[in-house]
Amino acid sequence: NPYAGLVNHLRAAWLSGKTRPMEYRMAQLEALGRFLGEKKQDILEATALDMGKPSFEAYFTEILLCKNELNDTLNNLSHWMKDEHVDKNLVTQLDSAFIRKDPYGVVLIIAPWNYPIHLFLVPLIGAIAAGNCVIVKPSEIAKNTERLVAEMLSCYLDNDCFAVVTAGVQETTRLLENKFDYIFFTGSPSVGRIIMTAAAKHLTPVTLELGGKNPCYVSDTCEVQNVARRVAWGRFFNAGQTCVAPDYVLCSVEMQEKLMPALREAITEFFGSNPRESPDFGRIVGDKQFRRIRALLCSGRVAIGGQTDEKERYIAPTVLADVLPSDPAMQEEIFGPILPIVVVANMDEAIDFINARPRPLAIYAFSCDSKVVNQVLERTSSGGFCGNDTLMHTALTSLPFGGIGNSGLGKYHGKFTFDTFTHRRGCLHRNMGLEALNALRYPPYSQQKLGLLSATFEVKRKGMCTLL
Repeated sequence: NPYAGLVNHLRAAWLSGKTRPMEYRMAQLEALGRFLGEKKQDILEATALDMGKPSFEAYFTEILLCKNELNDTLNNLSHWMKDEHVDKNLVTQLDSAFIRKDPYGVVLIIAPWNYPIHLFLVPLIGAIAAGNCVIVKPSEIAKNTERLVAEMLSCYLDNDCFAVVTAGVQETTRLLENKFDYIFFTGSPSVGRIIMTAAAKHLTPVTLELGGKNPCYVSDTCEVQNVARRVAWGRFFNAGQTCVAPDYVLCSVEMQEKLMPALREAITEFFGSNPRESPDFGRIVGDKQFRRIRALLCSGRVAIGGQTDEKERYIAPTVLADVLPSDPAMQEEIFGPILPIVVVANMDEAIDFINARPRPLAIYAFSCDSKVVNQVLERTSSGGFCGNDTLMHTALTSLPFGGIGNSGLGKYHGKFTFDTFTHRRGCLHRNMGLEALNALRYPPYSQQKLGLLSATFEVKRKGMCTLL
């Protein structure tokens, strides 16, 4: 296997204990901070070349949010690493019972192309913080960013413990044949199944950050202009190539009529009368992705936008009205600048529509009535939820980010990333003396011993008393 030597090299480094001291972890994390600072312009240029990403969006998602994750980790790492002492029973009162935060070992992070720095760096921060050795596999689709990461990251991190592998599908398949101690993958559900199958051969635990069709319910009682701005921003940010973007709107026919002019106004406000000329609107990452998204324009009727240019890989911010559940745009995650609107009679019908489909990565609900937002929250299931806005829940390091069911497995961001790459090792350190306390559990057994053993080991319900 072409990668066996690399994996073995990193495993030897991990077994040496090199990554375990807090000082080492902090030094590597500080080096990542220097990477972000010194290569800021290179990151902005690479993401612009790969997908026309506006520098504002690139700085916010690829640099600022990564710095937030990094600083949150640096600020709290000493606390996160500490042993967690736990409750004890009568028999172990004089002993030490605790949870040790152990690294898994050699972990693999496979990143996607849509946020090519953010979606490898945030899991990498947690993996380093937890004391692991790491192989990072950036996406080969975002070629310029892949080259930047491959050439530059080794200049900042310890090459005995951290490596970047550039690989296509065939090479990644060979890479996955090796035994890793943890695999973190961000991508589509179809590839997620392949990753999980490969991991199962070695009983390797995984985090799968997948996609899905994220519904956005808009009730009849809302500030229509505000809804239009927030939905349009979330849908057309990064030209719609965001795993948590609102994938479709559910609303009444009356609200659809109100939303259309408001969405048109918001799109013009954001990108001008010709979004193709706007410096603030990106492009589709590749020809294959462009053709797939363009084919979805036949769904419903094009109410706003719809213009395309294959040479530029440009698809205008588009809103589709009167879309049917059977239309092509409702059969797959769009992952592009197209927003279908599906008409429902009321909130109950919207909730039934959501619950009849695979659980999404995010659900959005808009209403001036907080009871409506809470009803959608309580009666549905999703990886995350945001009321009266889109995307913004993902910007908090204090909230876990991850999917459920078809949209993924596991979670990260902030301390949740550290926890994901940490094995919580249950430990009991007993006193060598006081052997008389152990006599109850040794043969020969007796009813008296069992009674005393039960009294010392039993966990009682709080608020309950025992009648003597």
